[in-house]
Amino acid sequence: MKSIRKMLEGLTLEDLREWAGSKIYHRGKDYVPCVWQLSRTEDGTLVAWVTGTDEYATSVRGTGTGQGDFDYDCTCPYDYGGPCKHVVALVLAAADQLKRNQQIPLLDPDDTLHLEAFAQEDDWLEEEADVELDHEPVRAPKGPPPQLEKLLSGKSRDELQALLLNLALDFPEVARRLRDMGRLETGQVEQIIRSLRKEIRTLTAQDAWFNPWKDQGNLPDYSHVEEQLQALLDKSHADAVLELGEELWERGIRQVEESSDEGVTALAISSCLGVVQQAVPQTGLSSAEQLLWLVEHELDDEYDLLGGVEAVCNDPRYTQEHWGEVAAVLEGWLQKMDVPESGRFPATYRRERLMTRLGNAYSRSGESQKLIPLLEQEADRCRSYDALVNALLEVGDKEGARQWCIRGFKQTLEDVPGIASGLQQRLRQLAEGEGRFDLAAAYRAEDFFDRPSEKTYIDLRQAAEDANMWPAVRNRVLTYLQTGQRPATASKGKNAWPLPELEVSRQDCGVKNRFESFPNLELLIEIAILEQRLDDAVTHYQVLAKTRRWGWNIDEKLAKAVAVSHPDMALQIWQSIAEGLIGQVKPKAYQQAAGYLRQMHKVYEQSGRLADWKALIQRLRLEHKAKRRLQEVLDGLENDRALLD
Repeated sequence: MKSIRKMLEGLTLEDLREWAGSKIYHRGKDYVPCVWQLSRTEDGTLVAWVTGTDEYATSVRGTGTGQGDFDYDCTCPYDYGGPCKHVVALVLAAADQLKRNQQIPLLDPDDTLHLEAFAQEDDWLEEEADVELDHEPVRAPKGPPPQLEKLLSGKSRDELQALLLNLALDFPEVARRLRDMGRLETGQVEQIIRSLRKEIRTLTAQDAWFNPWKDQGNLPDYSHVEEQLQALLDKSHADAVLELGEELWERGIRQVEESSDEGVTALAISSCLGVVQQAVPQTGLSSAEQLLWLVEHELDDEYDLLGGVEAVCNDPRYTQEHWGEVAAVLEGWLQKMDVPESGRFPATYRRERLMTRLGNAYSRSGESQKLIPLLEQEADRCRSYDALVNALLEVGDKEGARQWCIRGFKQTLEDVPGIASGLQQRLRQLAEGEGRFDLAAAYRAEDFFDRPSEKTYIDLRQAAEDANMWPAVRNRVLTYLQTGQRPATASKGKNAWPLPELEVSRQDCGVKNRFESFPNLELLIEIAILEQRLDDAVTHYQVLAKTRRWGWNIDEKLAKAVAVSHPDMALQIWQSIAEGLIGQVKPKAYQQAAGYLRQMHKVYEQSGRLADWKALIQRLRLEHKAKRRLQEVLDGLENDRALLD
């Protein structure tokens, strides 16, 4: 009971209206008499039946994250991204009962209401427990159920044969399975292969599509193909599985390319190819040929159809010698591959994948010393500087890593700036690791000047504090936000820039900053709030308020920050926003305006000026007397009270 009272304590009708929306709130009020068997659970969840078109099991509980924030559930069909009217009715009914000092009884876990309200939750918890106990999928126990086994054991051979024949006549799937079993047992593998190949061609020729909105579509069923591939593999026909898998691979990729079914067909084909991958180590191919089959198909796999390649490659049967053979072949493939004309992703994608697999083969063959020369050879071609830097750092060559970061930055800044930014970040991390905190702070400064924001300011402050240079850096940063004049590294004198020159800089390479106007008043306000310089924040805002701009995010942030220290400024901002919303002449905007007016009410109340609040509401009533929906919102504000009052 205490937890329920605490959940509702301090909650007002307007809080509930804002949470549920005006329309749902008013409908919920009408449904309060329809709430029955109002109960609670041990964890403080409210639960009851609410009568509507049907009887709905409805539950509500506090999230613990803040006043007026609830988890809720209802068995009604309403699903529009918020609470339904039954949930609102439950909250109001519980508040009424507590106001009358009546107890809310504990609900028996075996009660029909409990079973109905928490059925899905219980199922979810059971599934969660299964996942936690065992990450492997839990398979149903093999073998017939005892009742079925008992039934069949009492039948004669002739009766069983007749039963199977009747089932085969009634169910084509049973007949097909019996034929498949017979062919496998009698060694008619070629016939099975022909039949499966025909089925694969038929399935892959279909248009695969699905419309989830209409629940319509055509999804090829590959379950029989997967079952038959597994059956062939179980009977040691791995080469046949690989042969069929090759056919499925070639035709399936084309089908997946043209499909529009949210990936359902790709998953089905991938499941079949999973059996093919299991078959590869059991085929008549040499060990190196097996690995090369996997690598070659992985390189062509643009739809992630082969998800288990790495697991097969990790099989201990493949030795360093086998991987050495693979590496030699991959080297030949790389030499024959066309060198990309540009370093852009589409041109380098396949070459990078081959290079990654070749590097992996070097590691597995005991030839790791070949990896860095390979990466150095390909770095400029594929823009694979990050992989090279990682490899150099792994062998402890920090200077080599630094030089390649610098080179890569200059090579990529113009056409692939994302890679350049990542390499500059690596240089900053190297500086931090070596204790060169002034250089690390200089990189943070460039980030700030290129993308001024509260976050980049905080990052710069932390880095400059580590270098014991924050006061001087802060002074120049604030000057920049006022004037737009970026500090020069070589400057001297009292206001000199204290941080060192960068190893690489976007400025040195001729990259211009995006358009900005100065002074950057919004960021100056954010920084002043961050540093608790509220007088400065208000001063900056008074200048900003005279400019033309869109939105009021910074206005809201300032009002919230200065509500105690500068209440008149907060009231001015909230009133301006509220009147702007009212001017939109939309019911939804009226509700949004009410939120700001409520914040004004709190400030007026805390400062003993409720008369001013009432005067404001009266003025709004007179100025907008023709707006009926607004008048209803204002009624709610004036008549607002706590649920438990």
